[in-house]
Amino acid sequence: MEKYLSYSQEVLEAKEKGLPIVALESTIISHGMPYPQNVQTAREVEDIVRSYGAVPATIAIIDGKIKIGLTDEELEMFGNAKDVAKASRRDLGYLVATKKLGATTVAATMIAAELAGIELFVTGGIGGVHRGAETTMDISADLEELAQTNVAVVCAGAKSILDLGLTLEYLETKGVPVIGYGTDTLPAFFTRESEFGLNLRADSPEEVADTMRAKWNLGLKGGSVIANPIPEKDAMEPSFINGIIENALKEADEKGIKGKDVTPFMLGKVKELTEGKSLEANIALVKNNAVIGSQIAVALQKNK
Repeated sequence: MEKYLSYSQEVLEAKEKGLPIVALESTIISHGMPYPQNVQTAREVEDIVRSYGAVPATIAIIDGKIKIGLTDEELEMFGNAKDVAKASRRDLGYLVATKKLGATTVAATMIAAELAGIELFVTGGIGGVHRGAETTMDISADLEELAQTNVAVVCAGAKSILDLGLTLEYLETKGVPVIGYGTDTLPAFFTRESEFGLNLRADSPEEVADTMRAKWNLGLKGGSVIANPIPEKDAMEPSFINGIIENALKEADEKGIKGKDVTPFMLGKVKELTEGKSLEANIALVKNNAVIGSQIAVALQKNK
């Protein structure tokens, strides 16, 4: 297995010194944001992680290796590259074998993080059950991964382009804890709240770390969702963003856009219809997740 992993110097040193490490995905760079905001945001997020006493490990597939931590040059190359494959669990073996460029989704980043011994992962939002899934069966592999891979995921909830109620039901069936960080309702990515209540809440990094350590020590497999709302000042008005999402979903349906193409189409459309405000919100929430995630990673390391 180790022959497929390649660590950056910074991550190698962190592992040797027993420092807390935070995994970061690369789909946000290649598919989630345009250049140059993607590379700039990736660098700023890495710097936030460092400033809280943890070490960032941005994960991607390059030249037949799962890279755990990217150099500055690799980040730049990735942000500019065309035809980068969006890699989930099903794609990892193929992309490594064919030496193609792959950007890791939530599921693939969780797998790579666990292989590298990293317990915490920061992202924007998780995938989930798509609207209309009762007929299409379109359910993100992220949810299955959360059920079986021992990595805690800090996110701003799930994107409101999804069916949030069914997403929560699916996670409950799979025994995945969804912990509201300072909130009693599920945040919906661009907005701080949704109509869906959560039965678990934590108000400090230590509480999350203690919960995760107890879960894993009890032999309970799988990760958890730490749902951290977008900061108040960056949140969007629910009626405004939900109206735009409804229109964009209708257009995706009319154009026959399906599967893994839905999210990039939707994010692009929402950015266009909000005149770029959704991109600003996306960047703000990822940075906020990096702050909280780094603090949890530090607390987890102390609680080994």
